This record gives sequence, C-alpha cells and structure tokens, in this order.
Amino acid sequence: MSSGQKAGVLKNPHESKMYSRFSHFYDRIFTRLFTERIVNAVQALNIRPGARVLEVGVGTGLSLAAYPAHCEVTGIDLAPDMLERAREKAFDNGWRHIQLREMDALNLDFPDNAFDYVTSFHVISVVPDPVRMMKEIHRVCKPEGKVVIINHFRTTKPVLGPIVGALDPLTRRLGWSASLRLKQAFDGVPIRIEQRFKTSPLSLFTVVVAKNEKQTRNGHRIPNNGAGHPSQTGEPLLRP
Repeated sequence: MSSGQKAGVLKNPHESKMYSRFSHFYDRIFTRLFTERIVNAVQALNIRPGARVLEVGVGTGLSLAAYPAHCEVTGIDLAPDMLERAREKAFDNGWRHIQLREMDALNLDFPDNAFDYVTSFHVISVVPDPVRMMKEIHRVCKPEGKVVIINHFRTTKPVLGPIVGALDPLTRRLGWSASLRLKQAFDGVPIRIEQRFKTSPLSLFTVVVAKNEKQTRNGHRIPNNGAGHPSQTGEPLLRP
C-alpha cells in the first residue's frame, strides 16, 4: 500500500508523526485516555481458556495486561518503534502467552479461520483502507468468532458531523481520518454488529462488539444482516 503520496491519502501508520516521532511518548499521552475503555472491553469478552486472540495494531501494548494468561495472544503492528515498546512490556511482565509480530493490518500473514477473537483499538481510522482491514479480520477470524473494535467514528448528527469532518485535512497529516463513519468501515463485510455503545455522553469513542459470519464447512452461511442492519447505523447507545 502506498504511503500517502497523493493529497488526501492516509499515510501508513509507521510513517505518520503520531506513530514514529511520538512513539516514546505514546503511553504517557494516551494511557489515561484509552486504557480503561480497552481493558473493560477485553474483560467483557470472557475469553475462554485456550482461545486464540489476535490484536490488530497492538501499538505500544496498552491493552496487553488485560488479556488473561489462559489464552494465546498475537499482537501485530506495522510501526517498529511502537512494537518495540510492546515487546519491552511483554518481557518485563513475563507475558509468555503473548507473541508480537511486525505485520501490515491490510495483509495479515495468517491462514483463514485462525483466531477465536480479533480486537483492534484506535487503529481502523489510521489505515489507508479500513474496509480492507475489516475484510482481513473477517478472513482470519473463525465463523461466529468475536470481533471488537474501539475507535472514533464520525457522528451522523447533522450539526456536529460536518464540524468534525472539517478537521479531516488536518488529522490526515498526522496519519488518521476524522471522517470515517461506522457504516463505511463495515461496508459489505459479513461481520454482524451485536453491540455498539459509548461509555459516556462526552466520549469521542465507540465500542463495537460483533460476530463474524462466513461460509461454514457444511456449506451453510450464518445469516448476515449486512451494513444496513439497524445496529450499524445512527448513533451508538450509552453504556455505564
């Protein structure tokens, strides 16, 4: 994938200012903003013993402490500086159930149906092609596997939406998009959203919990409501 040489095209994550120059300050800046929401989302999955988990865009490993030791976790990221910070955390804490690999979220080097759970936190608006990332998540996740996405999505409210969208040229220079809508990210991808909510009225971020739907070995397909399902449109609910 090209690195955003044309105007308006997102840079690759490892080439954006946020993901390279600021990698050593990332934890200091974003721990308070992101960690509690991520930890709660992971713990709510009640990951079963022996399950295989993939985190797409693990960054500096803000989420790693949330995963139980009884599962196998693989975290991938394209930014070497961020990934090095995550490796340091895994080593210092003795997290032997966690493996970290440098990899492109748009070209996951895993076989189909490799994971029971796939998570991705504050990443989908960073990659150049969000739909392709979701298609890769769909491919590597098992049928009926769980997918959890946390991200800022542009609101559908008529007043606030255009204001946030106007910031997009600025945020793209930093390597992420402020204009991505939830419906756009899931467009045509057979992943059914089961829950979507914000943790407070003022939160900028939406938690999305979904089930992977794909052809099974016996040839039957789990019913798919598509991108137009009511749970995938409009504004997310609030959850305490």
